Parts: sequence; structure tokens; C-alpha cells
Amino acid sequence: MEDIKRKDADMNDGQQNKHPQEEEIDLLELALKVWAERRWILKCCGYAVIVGLVIAFSIPKEYTASVMIAPEASDNKGGSLSSLASLAGISLNTSSGSDAIYPDLYPDIVSSTPFVTGLFDVPIRDMDGEINTTLYDYMDEYQRVPWWSYIISAPFKALGWIVSLFKESEEEVEKLDPFQLTKEQTDIVKALSDHIGVSVDKKTGVTTISVTMQDPRISACLTDTVVNRLQSYIIDYRTNKARKDFHFQEKLFERKKKEYEMAQENYAKFADANKNIILQSYRAEQVRLENEMNLAYQVYTSVAQQLQIAEAKVQEITPVYTIVEPATIPVKASKPSKAMILIGVIFLTGMGCIGWILMGKDLLYSMRKKNIPKV
Repeated sequence: MEDIKRKDADMNDGQQNKHPQEEEIDLLELALKVWAERRWILKCCGYAVIVGLVIAFSIPKEYTASVMIAPEASDNKGGSLSSLASLAGISLNTSSGSDAIYPDLYPDIVSSTPFVTGLFDVPIRDMDGEINTTLYDYMDEYQRVPWWSYIISAPFKALGWIVSLFKESEEEVEKLDPFQLTKEQTDIVKALSDHIGVSVDKKTGVTTISVTMQDPRISACLTDTVVNRLQSYIIDYRTNKARKDFHFQEKLFERKKKEYEMAQENYAKFADANKNIILQSYRAEQVRLENEMNLAYQVYTSVAQQLQIAEAKVQEITPVYTIVEPATIPVKASKPSKAMILIGVIFLTGMGCIGWILMGKDLLYSMRKKNIPKV
């Protein structure tokens, strides 16, 4: 019995030792198959080089301009404003000035439909001075595309033209309505959103805004425009309530000023008309008018102080952004990367050839063998 067990164990060990050898033999056979077809693989890769160059040079160049901005620190905001308010005897609560717009929301703001449609009328001019139009017309009429895009879109354009023959002509929309965009306007909004990028460094708070366009001058100018529009949007949001309070105080100041001037005028007229009269009734009326004038003056000066505080508050909460890196006209194109396209096409071609040699041939042979009728 022990001899039989030893023989079984030796047989199992032998089978286990054969598996690595068989695997090595299989890998060696696969490598020999590929090596045998090396000339064909190199030939296909040579064709791939030509195809890759055609693809790389057919894609239009795109240039990227970027701006880096850093917001001011807001730790001690409201200190000088509170001091000014305390001098006037007014208690000012500055703890409610927290922002609802954080830098993390900047990408969503820039890609929003109202923000993008607000850029449609921005005047632009290309590097050569040949294009001088609006951003909407530039995106609609002056965008270069690869040659194969015309081939792919030709059937759909023909189908759309045939369908349009059986439809009534639609009236052109003269005024832009962000609430109801046309298909063409929606496509341009999406294209512009894809060309504008915003990234925020959460550690430093530095925001990088980049715009990619087919013309270097347009990309730089549009980057500046996007930065200015974003800053205006944030400033309008943060100072909205303060500006409303300021306008209210301004109107109140004008009204109280007129009331004081009217009380002053009434007192002066009464005093001049009754200068030598010593009757108690006239003196009582004079005291009443004088008290009204003094009260109107106190209210007037108090409102004037509140107006100054409201004006200072608008200035205090207005955010200030520092341009860390301004936009410059890019010299080199950022897209496409011709080297990466060429390497990618060659790699895919080589892998496709190897896959055909190792699996494709055998699969095709087995399929043909199944389809051959038996005699």
C-alpha cells in the first residue's frame, strides 16, 4: 500500500512540474508566431504612421490662455466698518456677511446658461485681423473641423434638408431668450462651456480660468472677458443687499434733508416776520418751530451718518481679486498633441496585428471549417 501511495505522489508531482513547462512552451510558441509575422506587423505600422500623420495634421490647432486669480482674505472684514458705526452710536452686526458662493461653485457659475449666453455679444478679433465679429457668430461660422466631419455629417444634413422641405419655415428669433434657446443656440452654449475651464485650488484658494480657442488672440481676450464677468457676478451677488440698503438710505437722506430745510425756512420766516413782537403766543410758536427745526436737524444728521456707513459697507464687502498670472497670447498650440496621436495609432495598429496573429486567424479558420459542407 505504501508503494502505491508513493507512486501516486510521484505522478502528481510530475503532473505539477509539467504545467509550468507547458505554459513556457505555449508562450514561446506565441512569441514565435508573432516573430514570424514581424515583417507584416512592421508594414502595417508603417501604414499606421501615415494614417496617424494624416489624422494629426487634419485636426485644427487650438490655443489655451489662462488667468490665475486669488481672492483677498476675509478674516477681519468689518473691523473698520464697526468702528465707524460705533462712533455714530449704531450697533452693526457684521457676522451675517457669510458668502453663499464659494470658489468651488465657480465652475458651475461659468458653465451656467445665463453666464454663457451673456458672452454671445462679446466682440472678438482674430490674430490676422480677418475676423471681426461677435463670439456667437465666430462659434457658428468660423470654426474649423476635420475633413472627416463633413463626410460623417453629410447624410444627416441631407436628411435634415429633405425634412425641411415638408415643414413650414420658422420665424427667426431676433432676441436671445436664455429660458427658451433654439437648437443652434443650445449647441453653441454647450461648445462654449466645453472650451471654458475653471479649476480651484482648495488649499490656497487660487482659481485658474482657462479658455481654449482656435485663435490665440481670441483665447486670450476671451479669458480676460470671462474673468471680468465672473468677478462682476460675484461682486453683484455679495453687495446686492448692501447696495439696496445704500439706495434706501440715500432716498431717506434726501427726504430728511428737504424736511430739515423746510423746517429751517419756516422758522426763519416766522422769526423775521415777528421780530419786535413780545406776545407769549408768538414766542410759543417760535419755540415750537425752533424745536421742529432742531429735531429735523438731528434726524438729518443721523441719517447722513447712516448713509456714510451704508456707503462704507458696500466698499467694505466688495471682494478684491489679485491677478496672480494675467492672460497672455499663447505662442504654441495646446491641441492636438501630434506625437500622442501618432504613438496611439501605431500602438493600436501593432496590438491589432498581434491579436489577429494570435487569435484572429485561428478563429477565422475554425469558422470557415464549420461552414464547409461534409461530403
